[in-house]
Amino acid sequence: MTKYVGAIDQGTTSTRFIVVDRQGHVISAAQKEHEQIYPKPGWVEHDPEEIWRRTREVIAEAMTAKNLKPSDLAGIGVTNQRETTVLWDKKTGKPLYNALVWQDTRTDQLVAAFTRDGGQDRFRLKTGLPLATYFSGLKLHWLLENVPGARQKAEAGDALFGNIDTFLIWNLTGGPNGGIHVTDVTNASRTQLMHLQTLDWDREMLEHFAIPRSVLPEIRSSSEVYGEAKVPEIAGVPVAGILGDQQAALVGQACFRPGEAKNTYGTGCFLLMNTGTKVVPSTCGLITTVAYKLGKQEACYALEGSIAITGALVQWLRDNLGLIQKSSDIEALAASVADNGDVYIVPAFSGLFAPHWKASARGVITGLTRYANRGHFARAALESTAFQTREVAEAMEKDSSIAIKELRTDGGMVVNELLMQFQADILNVPVVRPKMTETTALGAAYAAGLATDYWQGTDDLVSNWGVDKTWTPSMDADKRATLYAAWNKAVTRSFDWTA
Repeated sequence: MTKYVGAIDQGTTSTRFIVVDRQGHVISAAQKEHEQIYPKPGWVEHDPEEIWRRTREVIAEAMTAKNLKPSDLAGIGVTNQRETTVLWDKKTGKPLYNALVWQDTRTDQLVAAFTRDGGQDRFRLKTGLPLATYFSGLKLHWLLENVPGARQKAEAGDALFGNIDTFLIWNLTGGPNGGIHVTDVTNASRTQLMHLQTLDWDREMLEHFAIPRSVLPEIRSSSEVYGEAKVPEIAGVPVAGILGDQQAALVGQACFRPGEAKNTYGTGCFLLMNTGTKVVPSTCGLITTVAYKLGKQEACYALEGSIAITGALVQWLRDNLGLIQKSSDIEALAASVADNGDVYIVPAFSGLFAPHWKASARGVITGLTRYANRGHFARAALESTAFQTREVAEAMEKDSSIAIKELRTDGGMVVNELLMQFQADILNVPVVRPKMTETTALGAAYAAGLATDYWQGTDDLVSNWGVDKTWTPSMDADKRATLYAAWNKAVTRSFDWTA
């Protein structure tokens, strides 16, 4: 009898492979970073072949560390950075260009052109998404128009497109030798090419963006057996789950009931609320997305507030300014001062996502005086994450008419206790950290385990969830209001910088 389930978690800055048991405990794990490529201001790229190499390496490392054989795994799931766009040669498997990362803003002129002809929300009713540089469809259009020979290959049926999930699964299941070209409903819902109700590629969207259907993967559920892995490390193991990373975290947090919400603190921050089988349109700057579709069950939907830069701001302080040596140093440096010294950092490096959706915004630092020091910068960076989360939470409560009574958190930044306490203070609701904080990978494992009957249903997954720590608000209401008002003033300073 198989003992475990595996999950590939391919993120913006690194790739990990975990193996979990029936209780959701991590038995083995391995992780490796990959290069961030910045050819021009606003352009962000990854090397897809490097990502595939790192994926193979972490699988081998995690399996070897515990002497695991492929027969020890009931299945593997894949979760991935969403919207990051790959176009590759069907015959050779070679990418036609680097992957365009979700943060990349090179499609800003395309966004402006489409917006002029019908407004930023012209496709929202069908796709749940505003026009923005964030999503995959316009990235794919850019590749087809700007990479020599790409459109010709696509029109001839010799090129394939996908978010990272699709690229990895195609390679895992054979690549040029019979690789399966699929995605799931959660990733498809991030392309701006899928109709939210039909869960299929929308003919009119393909025409608008000049996308040949032949390059697109087949859309499947988030939890089913798609095929078997062919790579030696996990040969014969069913590939049985796909979830975009934030939807995977929602599943990993066992948020299966309407109204349950989680916030993932990673490169960016992503707050999702389960709305059940009902599509809830947003009027407050959020997006409507597919939360998951488990096998043949009805699809469930979510409201999402996407924040582009949170943990990436800490990396920027580390790599670009040299204020800290490693990311974990940020908490001690921030704690060296009593408050932010009236310094606010609005990290609109890729424009502002929810709830503002301003592609022309750029990062600003406000409130500087001679008093400000490194500690204030560190504190302002952490506080910006909490302020942005409050903006999204308020929008979510308005759209859903549901008050957020507690916030479930996960991701790399939740080990930062100063941030978690400030988040509770500025939101004025308890912030809860689960025992298992790497819920993204866990969600992908859950999807694969459900498809292979390793778990019998979502009740098994709910019983695995447990609280590690809860932070309760302790800030004076007047102070909370003063800080948030200053943050909102700083945000307006970032608007229309490139307009």
